[in-house]
Amino acid sequence: MTCLFLMINMILERLKKIFAETMPNVDSANITEETQLQQDLGINSLSMLLLALAIEKEFNFRFETVQPFKTVGEVVEYIKNKTE
Repeated sequence: MTCLFLMINMILERLKKIFAETMPNVDSANITEETQLQQDLGINSLSMLLLALAIEKEFNFRFETVQPFKTVGEVVEYIKNKTE
């Protein structure tokens, strides 16, 4: 369980870095797994595309389908499953 927690935390921290680089107007320090992508971060379709490209590069995988992510936690879970 502790290993899973560490993995999720590591993914979240790497995602915060991506958010900081691709969306400088967002305070990435306050991002949690419960953070809503559209409501809290104001992510639109263009910024989601830029984030997806940065995530693919950072984690070395390709999104296979368009995922309707609503929260940062959903993104973390998807990355965890793709990189296991």
